[in-house]
Amino acid sequence: MKATMVIPSYWSRESKDGWKEGDAIYDHPTPLDGEGTLLRAIKSTEILKDKDFQLVIIAVATAEDIEKQVEEKVANIINSASTVTGVDVMLFGHSHLKRIHDLLISDGSKGYTDLIQLRGYSNVRNLCMFIPHILGSEIAILIDDDEVFEDQNFMSKAKEFIGTNVGGNVVHAVAGFYLQPDGDYRLKKTFRPWMKYWDKYDRMNEAFDKFIGTEPRLKETPFVFGGNMVIHRNLFTIVPFDPKLPRGEDIDFLINAKMSGFTFFLDNQLSIKHLPPAKTHPTWMQLREDIYRFVYERAKIENQKVIKGMTRVSPEEFDPYPGCFLKSDLEEKIEKSCLLLSEEFLSQNNKQGSEEALNNISLARSDAIPKYDPFKSLCETQKRWQELMEYSGEREVCSAMGKIID
Repeated sequence: MKATMVIPSYWSRESKDGWKEGDAIYDHPTPLDGEGTLLRAIKSTEILKDKDFQLVIIAVATAEDIEKQVEEKVANIINSASTVTGVDVMLFGHSHLKRIHDLLISDGSKGYTDLIQLRGYSNVRNLCMFIPHILGSEIAILIDDDEVFEDQNFMSKAKEFIGTNVGGNVVHAVAGFYLQPDGDYRLKKTFRPWMKYWDKYDRMNEAFDKFIGTEPRLKETPFVFGGNMVIHRNLFTIVPFDPKLPRGEDIDFLINAKMSGFTFFLDNQLSIKHLPPAKTHPTWMQLREDIYRFVYERAKIENQKVIKGMTRVSPEEFDPYPGCFLKSDLEEKIEKSCLLLSEEFLSQNNKQGSEEALNNISLARSDAIPKYDPFKSLCETQKRWQELMEYSGEREVCSAMGKIID
């Protein structure tokens, strides 16, 4: 069973230049003059017993004018690491994407170029499936560059169930889980009053205890981790990540898969150590990002219609997390938590933070609400994604695209 592991790596301008208007926004892109975590991630594959897979690093630039520098930076990191890992490591960057776009355009298939882009989390995740597809792989393994392998049997576990039948369901997707820096799977967050209503971390830990901390080893899951995910081609050639969702794309992909009749399983032995840099965004901004994603996902669920090949899902199927944020009391959660967060900022003499926290309440009722039917949009995108995958899976096209990757 041919496997391709894909690790996206996000890079920004040099520290002295900072962020500029129009640059893409990611959680913690590495400045071009920084070291980042990619080298550590690649080197950690040395521990793996099973090295029968290809490793592709996606070089993602936050701005068009640094794309060449980012590719060169990532290429140098790959060269310095590949001699010790024993793994076949390849590069995919903006120049490779352009060549694939050129191929599509020259063949009269320009209409699909918007589905394979290197901007935005969902688009990058879609490339994490498209690349294994054109390389002829049966499974795609999605990993992030702020993680390290500590389990030498990770690959054998990743391949163990995929494509098999469990309890009458074919395993088309397996979610692993993150180990925190202290080695526990639970999140350690200091409680603050506004979290009484925005109880995200408590509900996440409740879900983790229920699905990671209990037997059986393999069970259907309401949550997944984008940086530890195994997807069979029978799923990734049909269901895409939703390009219109700015973040939270991993759990949204799970929702999309369930709507398409696929079962996502969690393997409570498939772990990877997660060592992310500290987030620098203010709390009101992190909360705003959550608000937008949950409002969007709830609207997608509420707008479901009877369509051949699609399965109706309910928020309760995703309890305790993220289901608790996909129900009718979402606005109440938003209002109560943002009011308390605003008071917290005021107590710190942070007037801007207080105002932005209050602004989240009005945004949840206006801008966060999609101006279109997100379920209909998903169905349309999914149809085009399947067409793209069928076209790019044709022998000559697949071969031509596969040769583009270094």
